[in-house]
Amino acid sequence: MKNTIKIERAIAGLTQEELAKQVGVSRQTINAMELNKYVPSTLLALKVARVFHKNVEEIFTLEDTD
Repeated sequence: MKNTIKIERAIAGLTQEELAKQVGVSRQTINAMELNKYVPSTLLALKVARVFHKNVEEIFTLEDTD
């Protein structure tokens, strides 16, 4: 699954640490998601989308291999 978290975070002016605190995870989790090494739970994906005032589908995209 691909995502645009890094881009959205930059637009919002948030650090990985700040986003992590807002959604209740570690900075390392945010980093892993940005590197597409970690697929978030539905709950976490919804929390991230809420921070950016977007729908989940605007941030997370399924790839053909998913």
